[in-house]
Amino acid sequence: MTRLDPTFRYLRREGRKALIPYVTAGYPGADITPALMHVLVEAGADVIELGVPFSDPSADGPTIQAASEHALRQGIGLPQVLDQVRRFRESDTETPVVLMGYANPIERYDLLRQPGTFATDAAKAGVDGVLVVDYPPEVSADLAAQLRQHGLDLIFLLAQTSTEQRIRQVAKRAGGYVYCVSIKGVTGAATLDMASVRDTLTRIRRHVHIPVGVGFGIRDASTAREVAQVADAVVIGSWLIESLAGKPAAEALAAASDLVRDVRRELDKDVPEQDSTPNPKHSKT
Repeated sequence: MTRLDPTFRYLRREGRKALIPYVTAGYPGADITPALMHVLVEAGADVIELGVPFSDPSADGPTIQAASEHALRQGIGLPQVLDQVRRFRESDTETPVVLMGYANPIERYDLLRQPGTFATDAAKAGVDGVLVVDYPPEVSADLAAQLRQHGLDLIFLLAQTSTEQRIRQVAKRAGGYVYCVSIKGVTGAATLDMASVRDTLTRIRRHVHIPVGVGFGIRDASTAREVAQVADAVVIGSWLIESLAGKPAAEALAAASDLVRDVRRELDKDVPEQDSTPNPKHSKT
């Protein structure tokens, strides 16, 4: 079992929703990522999605594309991402970490070594889950088996356009949580239609019985709170990446902390006072 399940169970007991910030590994600086991850946790993040830079993303808008291109120019690829997770784990053994990216870097990683090496190395580094944007259920059997062998979760995307058949397929294979794409478009591209989000979550939950997070298009704390009222988790990405752009390390860390604290505070407004301390370091089991 990964860190994801006890984290979500703990939050559910507390009546709180998971805050999942997404950052691109190696952005805005090649060496900033472990420190940035720690700052996000201190500010109230429950899970961290760490983006693996890739040159040809299909689901990322201009902000995350630019962050990935910057990281690639700094020499950040999948081996370096795993090393950043290892460095984070030196002082944080509790916070779940999910790698989010595309099939090509994973397949190349194994091609240069041997099949299954990515899953082995990800587990050793301290990764809890993997979300591969361009691996739908019907082509993910091998990776799912490799990850499962090492106790890692394979996380899938679902969207407004997902059919009942696709939702059932995902329900059979998904672990950790399911990521619900809230808009028709790429990351950071549009304003949320909450009626559509509610309808999509209703359809998903007919078949999916693990937590469901919502991301894409969340660009302010009040929208995050509105999403949290219907979802198990709120994912923020482009908005957070934008807050880091053009800043030296110290300013970027401070900006990330301020943004996540603001969102955490907003999410916890409806939580009883005694239960609203973010990221408690006691056991979540």
